Amino acid sequence: MGKESLENTFLEKTYILGRMFSMMKKLIAVTMVVATLGTAMIGCGNNKEADTANKKYIIATDSKFAPFAFEKDGKYTGIDVEILEAVAKSENFKYELKPMDFSGIIPGVVSNQLDGAIAGMSITDERKKTLDFSDSYFESGLSMVVSKDNTTITKLDDLKGKVFSVKKGTAGSKFAEDNKEKYGATIKYFEDSPSMFQEVTNKNADVAFEDYPVIGYKLSLDKEPTLKMVGDKMEKNYYGFAVNKGKNQDLLKKFNDGLKKIKDSGEYDKIVNKYIKK
Repeated sequence: MGKESLENTFLEKTYILGRMFSMMKKLIAVTMVVATLGTAMIGCGNNKEADTANKKYIIATDSKFAPFAFEKDGKYTGIDVEILEAVAKSENFKYELKPMDFSGIIPGVVSNQLDGAIAGMSITDERKKTLDFSDSYFESGLSMVVSKDNTTITKLDDLKGKVFSVKKGTAGSKFAEDNKEKYGATIKYFEDSPSMFQEVTNKNADVAFEDYPVIGYKLSLDKEPTLKMVGDKMEKNYYGFAVNKGKNQDLLKKFNDGLKKIKDSGEYDKIVNKYIKK
């Protein structure tokens, strides 16, 4: 083999080795990038899990809805408040209770300013369009309340031409709106139950519509009742814990799981029986 051939062979081998070395460097670089990305993704996963575990949910309740939620001695208490506390303890999640007017609760949940709500909220088909509800945690029903000395209203047929007092956004307000034309009634709206009841006490309204346990609790506290419940319960309704539709499903599951546990343990009955005597 001539000198020129040897040189050509040497150059070819050198070129091949160079190419192989370059490919190995690229392979090592790609491997390192993949490994780095994998570590980062695992880290992100861990951070996500940590964020979920450490999350503090903002949960609203109706600030003036005794016996479900009300202020006493500077603290909020009631059936809703204690059920939420028991469920959170059972399922080990943190929350901040946000008492507010009922009329602002559903808009707050739908706009994601609130993570959830436990506010004596009846589960209805209309609300299901924008909210997801838990299993029912209380069976209630709508009743009429009138002034103690009112003898003209004892049944639904007596509502013709009357003035209705209702709380905004409630089952009572829906009943009033649905039957306004039927009875030729006038509707007055209020932000909370005490104001609604006071309008009837002052005889500026003839009748108010509210859930019977709320009326019953109020009447049991009044030393000299100015109101009375009349007629049969108009309809049953069921309270549920609510979150924005399609959102906070982990919180909804935790509530359902915790509710089942406190019912099975008897803690649920102890809470309800503290506020509603059977």
